[in-house]
Amino acid sequence: MSVEDEVLKIQKKLSKMTSPDGTGQEQALDLLKALQTLNVDLDILTKTRIGMTVNELRKSSKDDEVISLSKTLIKNWKRFLAVTPQGKESSSSSSKNSSKSSSNSSGKKESKRDDKEKDRGRVQTSFPASSNSMTDAIRLKCREMLANALKTDNDPDVNSTADELAEELEDAIFCEFKNTDMRYKNRIRSRVANLKDPKNPTLRTNYLGGAITAVKLAKMTPEEMASDEMKKLRERFVKEAINDAQLATVQGTKTDLLKCGKCKKRNCTYNQIQTRSADEPMTTFVLCNECGHRWKFC
Repeated sequence: MSVEDEVLKIQKKLSKMTSPDGTGQEQALDLLKALQTLNVDLDILTKTRIGMTVNELRKSSKDDEVISLSKTLIKNWKRFLAVTPQGKESSSSSSKNSSKSSSNSSGKKESKRDDKEKDRGRVQTSFPASSNSMTDAIRLKCREMLANALKTDNDPDVNSTADELAEELEDAIFCEFKNTDMRYKNRIRSRVANLKDPKNPTLRTNYLGGAITAVKLAKMTPEEMASDEMKKLRERFVKEAINDAQLATVQGTKTDLLKCGKCKKRNCTYNQIQTRSADEPMTTFVLCNECGHRWKFC
């Protein structure tokens, strides 16, 4: 069975699942995964109209995995369409040269040369192997979360590159852990939180601008990702802790940098304790020396 026949077969099955209520889609995920493994080209997309069917399925589905995988397929096909003019030019030049070949031998040589260029154009328009092999719903969801964290200001220029940068960052994190366990998920969450933090726009701007690479951002500690304001505050805490040597760690360190939410005075004592994993920042516990109010912040 040819690739076109297989795509048509899948298209017919998916078209039956695009009901408005999203029912009868139990096999949709398996069909989409099978569709990813096929070598689909522009000609097949045009003849089968599989792109429209997958898009309709995305709109009607209530399954997050089906929606995520449908978006990936559509995005890959859009990239494919973006590089098709070369293939079209090769095809048109090939047809013209083939007509000339009937009149003279030099035309035959040109036709063969154009056929080779046409084949090269088809090779260039094939999807990247990494995109075709991406069927892990967890990784796809994480890429979507990272992309949304980068798309915070509705800037068209940013939105056009956010998906690609999100894929690079997710891939760098996955390459470190080699799986999608809890360490991988925690690393993703910390990157998302810091990229979305309105008090720390520098991190997001540096990554979008190329000042920070995906590999570097994937391994940065919470202290390295923190805003300049938070870094200065931590430095003050460290200096106070060193200078205030007469106070034990259990007793805490006095500071006037923090204001009590109840009495509004700046006479507090704080302790920093590692309550979570080493990948997360320390938790700071604060005690107001005036009214006894306690609170904590990260």
